[in-house]
Amino acid sequence: MSFTNDEILASLPPETVPLVQAFVRRASEQEASLYLVGGPVRDLLIGRPVRDVDLLFEPKGRLDAERLARLAAPRRARVEVYDRFGTVRVSTPEASLDLATARTEEYRHPGALPKVEPGTLEEDLARRDFSVNALALPLVRGRAAVDVIDPFGGVEDLARKRLHVLHDRSFHDDPTRALRAARLGPRLGLFLSRRSRGFLRDALRDGAFGAVSGDRLRREFEKLFDDAVRGLDPVDALRKLDEWHVLTVLEPGLGLPPEAAAPVRRLGRSFAEPPWRGPRFRLGAAGLAVWLAPLPSSLRRRVLERLSVRGEWTDRLAGFPSGPKALVGVLAAARGRGAVDALLSGIHEEELYALHAWAPTPVRRRIVRWAAEDRSRRAPVSGNDLTAIGLSGPAVGHALASIRQAFLDGAVANREEALALAHEVARPRAMPRKRTKKAGRSKAKKPRSSKPHSAKPSTRKPPSRKPGA
Repeated sequence: MSFTNDEILASLPPETVPLVQAFVRRASEQEASLYLVGGPVRDLLIGRPVRDVDLLFEPKGRLDAERLARLAAPRRARVEVYDRFGTVRVSTPEASLDLATARTEEYRHPGALPKVEPGTLEEDLARRDFSVNALALPLVRGRAAVDVIDPFGGVEDLARKRLHVLHDRSFHDDPTRALRAARLGPRLGLFLSRRSRGFLRDALRDGAFGAVSGDRLRREFEKLFDDAVRGLDPVDALRKLDEWHVLTVLEPGLGLPPEAAAPVRRLGRSFAEPPWRGPRFRLGAAGLAVWLAPLPSSLRRRVLERLSVRGEWTDRLAGFPSGPKALVGVLAAARGRGAVDALLSGIHEEELYALHAWAPTPVRRRIVRWAAEDRSRRAPVSGNDLTAIGLSGPAVGHALASIRQAFLDGAVANREEALALAHEVARPRAMPRKRTKKAGRSKAKKPRSSKPHSAKPSTRKPPSRKPGA
């Protein structure tokens, strides 16, 4: 299959085209070979939008990827060099692309990061994960058509909707390729070939996943949820991993709980089409919270430990199921927008999305209204305004909270009403008055009488005296 230079450039994100053209021009001047490689070629072949631009450069003499990047990048561009992997990222305010030196790699043991060295185009394509990603298109100046370089039958595999690894030790070398297969397959409508599933079973049987660090696994799961932005349903990917027995190998008992399927799918949709505009946040953290919520607490903590989730995130993700259940109930019963604001203020964006995914429809509407409208609204007065009228200490915070709640409920509309409410809130409550004795009217204690106490006559009979006594 052939493409002209114009056809290739037309498939790329428009903002990246000037940057790519600069690289093509500089590489041509240096008589070096430059290629569009991997995912962009695959997406071009199947007619999907190209989102990321990956370029491959075959080193020539003293010209390497970093030197080419600095020659081609405009002055305002940022050039980040990753020596360990022979890659460079070039970013401008409008666009970014990745440039890699053609390389070969060697795995010292299963699950280890590879040792990377400069290589040829053919060697670089041979180190790829799947045949559909081992594709390249030469980038040349002019209008001549160029052929897709396809040494492993990736074009045919795309036509057959097949995802196929390049050799039988592929999953042994890098077990995280299984997680990539679970993401890539459902997103592109591809199925892991029967032979590749056999290679995966061999890697699972041989314990290859035990050598993979928690950080690498966590990053792959985070990408799984990140890919929801590109149209992946996270449930499909997690079900594939469950079906392939990858999850239970990572941690016994781990799977996709049936009750988590709908919330995870809802969360994925909210990533693709956010229900409100808010601060950027870690999609993967929200995804882990929703996915793991139904699991027993001890299993949830073991999974987080296996994924090397550390610090405050451990407690936040481990404690997610209990908090939201109570919060959903309180939100459902809350009266007024001010009460909802008091409950949701200060919640992290990841937890807000996770809460939205698990909540019933009426509560979700309240969450969306608060996130989209109420949390950005500002009350008519600030803390400085209240200190200016004599409030101090905890009274300021208490008054501000009361004013904000009243403002969102429509009971306070302007500065004057807000200050009046502040005075009312800060006014000391009248204490119940104690009854005091008035001067001059207090009754003096009666002095004890000096008269002897007159006893009542006794009714007892005197003892009878015996005769002669």
